[in-house]
Formats: sequence, structure tokens, C-alpha cells
Amino acid sequence: MGSSSSKPLNPPTHVWKGPSQPGVSQNLVESLETSNETDVSRLQAQELQIQERVAAELKRLRAQEAEALREAQQKLSDDQDQQLSGPSRQEVSKAIEDLRAKLEEKRKVRQVPDSVEGARNDVVRCLRENDRRPLDCWREVEAFKEEVRKLEKGWVDKVVS
Repeated sequence: MGSSSSKPLNPPTHVWKGPSQPGVSQNLVESLETSNETDVSRLQAQELQIQERVAAELKRLRAQEAEALREAQQKLSDDQDQQLSGPSRQEVSKAIEDLRAKLEEKRKVRQVPDSVEGARNDVVRCLRENDRRPLDCWREVEAFKEEVRKLEKGWVDKVVS
């Protein structure tokens, strides 16, 4: 035990023996020997094919872009024609007057209700009387906030309905 190795010193070689010898046809050997094509020439030919395909694709894309540009220019010229034949001077003047009237209407300051004005005056009076202690006016401020809430609620109800 232990005096001999577990692996044989000369492993047997395995040789595959098929029914016939592997071979290549004579025509294939002759075509390979007479061919002057090398790896470099194949790469060059492949590069030329790629360049041709890229050039064809670029040509197609340029034609497509040119067509899109023509359509856009046509649309712009149509829009300009429509603008030139747009509203008349009278229509524009009327629209301007309408907008001025709306602006003047919005510019008017509406009178606030007497309850809100009274609450505001109470806050101002209290702050003047307590100029060193403005936190004493919290009741007047809360009353003013409540009056404003009522006013806002009435406005929201009027706008929604």
C-alpha cells in the first residue's frame, strides 16, 4: 500500500478511427489555392458594402427631410396667406374696445360691506390704542377674519352657481 502511484505513468492515447479518412474535395482545395482573396481584401470589400449602404440611407434621409421641409414651408406660406386675409380693421377695433371695457370693469374697486369695514376699523382702533401690546387685539382680529370668511363664502357661492 502506498508504494505504487494511483495514476498510470503512460496514459493510453485514444485515436479516432472512422470508416474513411477525413478529406476535402479537390475542387475546394484548388479554388482556395487559386483565390487571390485575403483577409484584408475581404475586409475592404465589406467596408465598401457598408459605406454604400450608409450612403444610400443618408440619401434616403436627406430626401425625406427635404420633403418635410417643403411641406413645412408650404404650410407656413398658407398660414401667412390666411393672416394677410385676417380680420378687418373694424373687427380689430371692436375687439380692442371690448377688451378695454372689460379692463375698466375689473379695475373698479367694489365697496366692502359695512360689517367688514367696521371689523377692520375695530382692528385699527385696537392696534392704535395698544401700540405697545398688539397681542391684546386678538378678539378684533378674529372678528375681522370671520367677516372676511363670510364675504369670501358669498363670493364663491355666487361664482359657482
